[in-house]
Amino acid sequence: MTNTIADIETADVTLVTGSNTTENHPVLSTFVKRAALHGKTLIVIDPRRIKLTQHANSWLRPQPGTDIAWINGLMHVIIKEDLHDKKFVEERTEGFEALAETVKKYTPEYVEAITGIDADDIVATARKFARARVATILYCMGITQHTCGTDNVKSLANLSMLCGHMGKPGGGVNPLRGQNNVQGACDMGGLPNVFTAYQSVADPNSAKKYEAAWDVEGLSTTPGLVVTEMIQKAELGELKSLYIIGENPLVSDPDLNHAEKAFGNLEFMVVQDIFLTETAQMADVVFPAFCFAEKEGTFSNTERRVQRVRKAVEAPGFAWEDWKILCELATRMGNPMNYENAEEIFEEIRMVTPSYAGITWERIDQTGIHWPCPTEEHPGTPILHTAQFTRGKGLFHAIEHQPPAELPDDAYPFMLTTGRVIYHYHTGSMTMQSRGLNELSPECFVEISSNDAAKLDLADGEMVNVFSRRGKITARLNVSEKAVDGTIFIPFHFAKAAANRLTNARLDPVAKIPEFKVCAISIEKAA
Repeated sequence: MTNTIADIETADVTLVTGSNTTENHPVLSTFVKRAALHGKTLIVIDPRRIKLTQHANSWLRPQPGTDIAWINGLMHVIIKEDLHDKKFVEERTEGFEALAETVKKYTPEYVEAITGIDADDIVATARKFARARVATILYCMGITQHTCGTDNVKSLANLSMLCGHMGKPGGGVNPLRGQNNVQGACDMGGLPNVFTAYQSVADPNSAKKYEAAWDVEGLSTTPGLVVTEMIQKAELGELKSLYIIGENPLVSDPDLNHAEKAFGNLEFMVVQDIFLTETAQMADVVFPAFCFAEKEGTFSNTERRVQRVRKAVEAPGFAWEDWKILCELATRMGNPMNYENAEEIFEEIRMVTPSYAGITWERIDQTGIHWPCPTEEHPGTPILHTAQFTRGKGLFHAIEHQPPAELPDDAYPFMLTTGRVIYHYHTGSMTMQSRGLNELSPECFVEISSNDAAKLDLADGEMVNVFSRRGKITARLNVSEKAVDGTIFIPFHFAKAAANRLTNARLDPVAKIPEFKVCAISIEKAA
């Protein structure tokens, strides 16, 4: 996030898109709802009538996969009506002319034809957002999990910069991280092309710094593979082994039939986890690890706040800390890694990570600190881009709408989108160990509108078969007010009716994220 969670309550306008905030981020959503309760404007733009729409001043319902079009439509109105922040644009950005030229054709009527959003709603929303003293954008995987996910995010950044809502309290472009410590994992180099703090592995100077810190020679400057590329290589027989830590891809990966085939081609697979997941059951070796409550360390949350994690209970059986397993494995492979504890590891982290350099174990004993924090005297940075952007001036990207990789047709007439429910988390590795949560949400469901159910002669609660070009599942029908005509929602938590047997594995060319949020399906009554 460019701003803090608490900042949400100071925004005059909050625009939430691609985020079922109340179910996926229930704690953070209280800030959004409280701001609305106190008279601040809440705009929700989402294909489903999610619970947050009950608190919103307006809900705009786009067709899935049309986000660039409606964002360009808002910017068209803002520029045409001279509502943009000219001072901010002139002093803090570049590329405005190309953006303005691109959005010229995205008239409200043109956008309505693409997205289904009423043209008058486009105009009204653009005026509210641009005229606000300060406005914030919150988004999640409904924006990123598309073949154009990177461009979706750039478009939201365009919109915020255009109105001068960046670099000040209550503003910014704020991604809501989908899992605990995703931000921290990325900060620590959990990506194939960077070391910690996003220092490129292709930069020889970065490589030399880490060689000196780790007392090694010849670190590769060639970026590795992202997860989705690993699966492709495994299917082709070019990747022979896989080490999986804390993930359950045999439920969470797209086009699961294809993924299972790829995993079956592996010669050796190791899984390090706290439960015997569907993926762990296929592994040659399973390392039992500590859960969050059994270890010391730090988490970096969605607002970049680095916080201490403290051991609360003893770990069961033969489980080890994740870092201790990795260190022991490295040592037995001929590269000794010796640390006394998590504090010693954190000390090394801040020595090689500029944005963490000023964050010490003692400083975060009581309260977390937002990175970047370059020195021990620095207070941390709750709000990014206050004076300038990382590259100097913010760059507008002129982006055209591009349709999803797969759209409904006669054979598969419905649009499928996937997501989560409040009672379960990701693939249910932890939440499905809870009897109470399983009673509240015991099985997969197929959420459909009452109109679509009537057209198909389907009744609430009956079992249905759902087909895509990649697979089939059987689940219980849920006729719901959340659903809108033409769009079907299925949660992806449930292995027995895994929604990802249906989803499309086509990737965003930049981020290599699959298009989980849009694919074409058909439905029929189960025998």
